[in-house]
Amino acid sequence: MHELLRDVTRRAITPYYQKLAADEVTAKAADDVVTVADNLSEEMLAEGLAKIIPGLPIVGEEAAHADASVQDRLSSDCWIVDPLDGTRNFAKGQPPFGILIAMASGGEAHTGWIYDCLTDRFCVAHRGKGAFVNGEKISARPTGESPPVAAISLIFMEGARREAVKEAAAGYRLVDVPYCAAEQYPRLALGVNDVSIFERTLAWDHAAGVLWLNEAGGKVARLDGSPYRVDEWARKGLVGAASPALWDEMATRLANLPPE
Repeated sequence: MHELLRDVTRRAITPYYQKLAADEVTAKAADDVVTVADNLSEEMLAEGLAKIIPGLPIVGEEAAHADASVQDRLSSDCWIVDPLDGTRNFAKGQPPFGILIAMASGGEAHTGWIYDCLTDRFCVAHRGKGAFVNGEKISARPTGESPPVAAISLIFMEGARREAVKEAAAGYRLVDVPYCAAEQYPRLALGVNDVSIFERTLAWDHAAGVLWLNEAGGKVARLDGSPYRVDEWARKGLVGAASPALWDEMATRLANLPPE
């Protein structure tokens, strides 16, 4: 897998980094763009993954954007692919950005990979076997700062829900979000951030990271404490933290959050 991600980065992503032409970036939704690199990366990843496990269905971000029924595969055995996470950053010619891959069965991810295209940082998690960074098993560590450090994405929140989240975060030291799950999840385990709140919870953005942080000893769960499932991609709200205690503190603050 590491070699596949390196190869795709070298052939599909790096050649376009800071070199995108205007017609190679397309708006696909408000605050959301896709580039020629996203599409080429997904195509190459699909080819590579088909060689690893022939016939296993693939749920790719760009394929699902073109045909929403692709997400029906999330309830069965499948690959889940974000071919270029952090496209907003990539299109601006700045980091961070990466590739996210997960394998799921019965709506739950059991294996995940998080790859940083610029640094070659390679995060891996296997359910029940722990989390690894560049081959070394790691344990999530909080920042140790007081107040705790929070990176909260408000971009997909609206109205009363947004204001309630702001109120819940009062007292934390707020920092900018990286607009890249492939960076945000490692920050929660590696002593950079203590807690994050995500509103949109699409499978390709979160399947690998949720598994990896939980396996590292942090905690990611829905606001009511229920586990994240890849086939519940339309649900909103997810809290990730460097420790269960930090998760509990934020979840308590969010207990009265208005409904989606």
